Amino acid sequence: MTGKERREQLLDIGRTLFAERGLDGTSVEEIAAKAGVSKPVVYEHFGGKEGLYAVVVDREFERLLGLVIEALNSAVHYRGKLEKAALALLEYIETNPEGFRILVRDSHGGTGTGSFASLLSEIAGEVEYVMEQEFDRRDYDDKYAPMYAQMLVGMVALTGQWWLEVRKPKREEVAAHMVNLAWNGLSGLEARPSLDPKRRRKEQERLKQRQEKAAAKAEKAEEKAAAKAEKARRKGKDEDAADVDPDPAPPLHSEESPHAETSVHETP
Repeated sequence: MTGKERREQLLDIGRTLFAERGLDGTSVEEIAAKAGVSKPVVYEHFGGKEGLYAVVVDREFERLLGLVIEALNSAVHYRGKLEKAALALLEYIETNPEGFRILVRDSHGGTGTGSFASLLSEIAGEVEYVMEQEFDRRDYDDKYAPMYAQMLVGMVALTGQWWLEVRKPKREEVAAHMVNLAWNGLSGLEARPSLDPKRRRKEQERLKQRQEKAAAKAEKAEEKAAAKAEKARRKGKDEDAADVDPDPAPPLHSEESPHAETSVHETP
């Protein structure tokens, strides 16, 4: 085995052990035993487990950062950029779970390597540039772009950490839901989010039809309620009219009329 091949072998072994146990839980003896070499070989290539750990972290750092930046640059539309970046992270987690586990651990204080926090900071810097362009397009105050970039990156990163353990639902579905929240907000969530624009358009059309149908139904119900109220009003009016006597009796007088008095005193 050449020196380069041995170095790669040690890196692969170290990567697996660091992902399982972390830096402090891994020993040079264990690394050497797994590689079938003596401890001095590990020291010769990396100077110790800290040096090996630093190279592993740097590699994973650059790999994930490169994937996310490439994703952000590969789409034109801003929603597409967000979709591709979310997918890139989830794909990295799915294909490199060991690397992601190492990144989410705090880097060792003596290595000087980038930690997960510094990785997110790098990614947020790239997202900030995208956010500034979008803010300018919408005439928003771009001084808030850094804050929004941190929000987006934090949401995606924490979701990625959660998904690393559960692995459900599928990464495309997870990405679609993340973008749904990030792009539409809570007040405008899509009922069935998708990364496929055609499916989204169909779902929007179905939603519009349901809304129109619901609006028509509500209008019909309102008209029915108004007609019922009008009917009740008319019925009440008719009942009030029926209670009034249409031909009231003439008033009674306390004294007899002059005509009655004359008829009594008349002689035959």
